[in-house]
Amino acid sequence: MLTRKQHELLIFIDKHLRSTGFSPSFEEMKEALNLKSKSGIHRLITALEERGFLRRRAHRARALEVIRLPDTLTPRRPQGAPDTAPREGAFAPNVIRGNFAAHLSGVQKAANEAAAVQLPLYGRIAAGLPIEALRDQGTNVEVPAALLGNGEHYALEVAGDSMVEAGILDGDTVIIRRADTAENGAIVVALVDEAEVTLKRLRRRGNSIALEAANPRYETRIFGPDRVKVQGRLVGLLRRY
Repeated sequence: MLTRKQHELLIFIDKHLRSTGFSPSFEEMKEALNLKSKSGIHRLITALEERGFLRRRAHRARALEVIRLPDTLTPRRPQGAPDTAPREGAFAPNVIRGNFAAHLSGVQKAANEAAAVQLPLYGRIAAGLPIEALRDQGTNVEVPAALLGNGEHYALEVAGDSMVEAGILDGDTVIIRRADTAENGAIVVALVDEAEVTLKRLRRRGNSIALEAANPRYETRIFGPDRVKVQGRLVGLLRRY
């Protein structure tokens, strides 16, 4: 038995797969279900996977596969399988028929997704260390090139749950573009008092700087402008299941 939101998400993913050939992004799923945070989508996907409706394809971004639909619907036909005429009054799912052009498009898409770069992986954020001190010179992480833009980047492992409502969970790997400034409202890596490194949302309030958590359990911390140094801006996120 699925909850209403689980059912809505499963049907949305299935329709998106049929119409585009690839799974929707977390942002698209969040908007489709009118949820406030991506962490809610993560919980729904996990529940659907545990119930045998979805499968995640390892080591691929945005890779979800619908294994089956609820018993009230016809089982999902594998892509490319022969389409038979439905009985009168029976449920008739839309099926994307394979064709050469679509195959080439899929090959090109896979080639684009395969392009990746190696970024230095810094350790888990630890109080008392500037970001440069966290780096393990022998550790790198492979990141899809599409996540990166101009500039120098590094990866950072997240510790704790202070940013869960921004969709950033404990153990996630965030991709950071090195910078010493950031716009108001950006999620940044900030160095406080030359000692503590933290990942928070930056807010400027007059002559003060506020570092906001995305979890109501944590208070917003306010500092003078000379106490906070921006060391990078969040541009992407990786998660392993």
